[in-house]
Amino acid sequence: MKPIKVGLLGIGTVGSGVFEVLRRNQEEIKRRAGRGIELVMVSRRDLAKAREIVGDHAQVVADPRDIIRNPEIDIVVELIGGYTLARELVLEAIAAGKHVVTANKALLAVHGTEIFAAARDRGVMVAFEAAVAGGIPIIKALREGLTANQIQWVAGIINGTTNFILSEMRDKGLDFEVVLKEAQRLGYAEADPTFDIEGVDAAHKATLMSALAFGIPVQFDRAHVEGITKLQAADIRYAEQLGYRIKLLGIARRQAAGIELRVHPTLVPSKRLIANVEGAMNAVMVQGDAVGTTLYYGKGAGSEPTASAVIADLVDITRLHTADPEQRVPHLAFQPDELHATPIVAIDQVVTSFYLRLQVADQKGVLAAITRILAESDISIDAVLQRESAEGENSTDVIILTHETVEGRMRAALVQMQALPTVLAPIVSLRKEELA
Repeated sequence: MKPIKVGLLGIGTVGSGVFEVLRRNQEEIKRRAGRGIELVMVSRRDLAKAREIVGDHAQVVADPRDIIRNPEIDIVVELIGGYTLARELVLEAIAAGKHVVTANKALLAVHGTEIFAAARDRGVMVAFEAAVAGGIPIIKALREGLTANQIQWVAGIINGTTNFILSEMRDKGLDFEVVLKEAQRLGYAEADPTFDIEGVDAAHKATLMSALAFGIPVQFDRAHVEGITKLQAADIRYAEQLGYRIKLLGIARRQAAGIELRVHPTLVPSKRLIANVEGAMNAVMVQGDAVGTTLYYGKGAGSEPTASAVIADLVDITRLHTADPEQRVPHLAFQPDELHATPIVAIDQVVTSFYLRLQVADQKGVLAAITRILAESDISIDAVLQRESAEGENSTDVIILTHETVEGRMRAALVQMQALPTVLAPIVSLRKEELA
């Protein structure tokens, strides 16, 4: 059978991995796909660098549109990243009748609705396993493996940079800025790490998972996003003493009022498997009504782990290349006319429990005043820890874990507690999830 011909837009870290894995495992891939998959064209502005990677195994061009215009190309793999040019090229490839594979989570989180609609109208596929959690097949699990379930929630460590930083802060007791510099030195963090440390990258991925889990359009602009830049070593230490670890989680949860979609630092019980995911590794938990809790763990980035996901998409498309478009797995797991405009719940309406740290004057009546405000706000206390503050003899740290409450109610209580004259510094407030 005639091989499927692939054109690669961008041949950097992931692109070179795709080339190498396709070359190394070509016979095994052919046995699985039922026909050969040949990488025949690549584009990169630096032609010499591209030729250094692929040699004479593929044609190298500077203009990615040369690949899109080539009638022999069946599948276009987009690995250039970003929003603007990538969107133009993907839409042009779709209009030209090419299937598309992309690892670009930012593109799909922002423009996915437009791209999937265009692909549906043209009868081509857009596959994006590599866009979330690198080599972990979480997209396939949500789209296919868990289709019998009503998904209740998804929670994931889906950014390796921030997980590495949090692991180092916990292990070594260092502050955020110190560990960030070390992460940059080791290559775990970019020179400009904003997308990672501010939670934006994780929010892109959580947005895609929420669409697949609940049958809703991608709605990145509705996600609540917090990063890890304000985390302090003291809170990681106190969380550990209370039996928790702090992880940056992307969370999507079904509730009566709609869908929660949020990314933020979260206390997770140390006994949970996901709490023990360390370094730059990723993990995603999915709770389904039939299957219960499932966990997916592995490398969330890197040349060959991400290439593994890209090539899995190439194999899927190759298998379905001649199939009736109506018989293919829908892009977002649900049939297009069955996507529901379920509202994204405002963060004030989210129900969760909290970790609070208050630096207070070391005098009588302080704890009573704090607990009175919480009681009047109908917020129940789960645990209290008191430790000598690093700020000196005249102050102490009061750490409180609460039971579940509505976030808006907690915010109002925090305003009252902050106004107490015995509260000496801004109150630290973090959300806590049992993930049970």
